[in-house]
Amino acid sequence: PGVIIVSSFDKVRQAVAVESLERLIADGRMHPTRIEEVVEKVRSEVEQKIQKAGKDAAIEVKLGGMHPKIIEAMGKMHYRTSYGQNVLRHSIAVAFLCQILADQLGFAGTLARRCGYLHDIGKAMDHEMEGGHPKIGMDFARQHGEKDEAVLNAIGGHHGDIPATTFYTPIVMAADAVSSARPGARRESMERYVQRLN
Repeated sequence: PGVIIVSSFDKVRQAVAVESLERLIADGRMHPTRIEEVVEKVRSEVEQKIQKAGKDAAIEVKLGGMHPKIIEAMGKMHYRTSYGQNVLRHSIAVAFLCQILADQLGFAGTLARRCGYLHDIGKAMDHEMEGGHPKIGMDFARQHGEKDEAVLNAIGGHHGDIPATTFYTPIVMAADAVSSARPGARRESMERYVQRLN
């Protein structure tokens, strides 16, 4: 009682639904025309937020020359979480960890940063397509102008789905593991929390 639960595989649509419901409840006017009007307005605002989040993230990681569809896909990940961890923030963290690792190993830090930043891009659309996010992301990036084989292999191979063809793929794998395993990165289960306290 007094609670509405909104669930969807598409986290962007879920965000639109939640914001629309909040506005309609606050306004008090619930009729078909008003609902359509509010949903359309919220959808437009969310699309603008996605574009802004994608552009801001690309600026933060200092990567240019990306296709608008790649920027949009990265912006959509602002609404996606994995084990309680925001996927866009995770991608930004992985990008910088990749650069640090690559610099230490004598590889190109900028290329490593690009590999790390784009590694989870498939999560922006994996609810719409068949297959895992590494393959979906690799195909999407290739389709939208990503030509560097190191980047494509890092996206497709960061979970070991395909063999690593460059040193950048294991760098992304390591950075991904570090970002996911750091304390506070992921929501803990009660058992893990109690185990850690003990």
